[in-house]
Amino acid sequence: MGYVDENLVPGESVAHRAVLHWIAYGPSIFAGAVLDLAGVGMVVAAFLRQGPDGQASLPMIVGGAVLMVAGSVWMAAAAILWRATEITVTSRRVFIKTGVVSRHTKEVLLAKIESVSVEESLTARLLGFGRVTIHGTGGTPEVFDRIARPHEFRRQVQIQIETLGSGPGHATGRA
Repeated sequence: MGYVDENLVPGESVAHRAVLHWIAYGPSIFAGAVLDLAGVGMVVAAFLRQGPDGQASLPMIVGGAVLMVAGSVWMAAAAILWRATEITVTSRRVFIKTGVVSRHTKEVLLAKIESVSVEESLTARLLGFGRVTIHGTGGTPEVFDRIARPHEFRRQVQIQIETLGSGPGHATGRA
């Protein structure tokens, strides 16, 4: 059970869960993989270049192992951060929660949202991610960066705002 599920108020339900696009963690995964490959290369080279006594170079083996551990830790950290990010639209709020050891949360009440905008560069459009900015009444804009399928996220926010506005006790303007 995630942070959002634990913090729902009575009558509130999850309408949509979004995720960060892989591009948010791609560079870390790539860098970790490069370090792992460099470490493997060093270990293999150490064994291929054995000295006249038949011994592999211990410093090269240790250096390769250090590179492999660093690369694996880097990739694991990216995976943990990806899993520790929750982006959710509920029937009453929009949440984003990040962090493992320390937690950072943003929360905007649907009733306080004035507009939702999406920004995408050409690359972002082609890869399917963007920046969603929620403009609330009397507050600073809340930015949700590198969201996968940002137009779907915006659409879900708009659906929930409309649903909230047409709920019981809402004046529709009809006589």
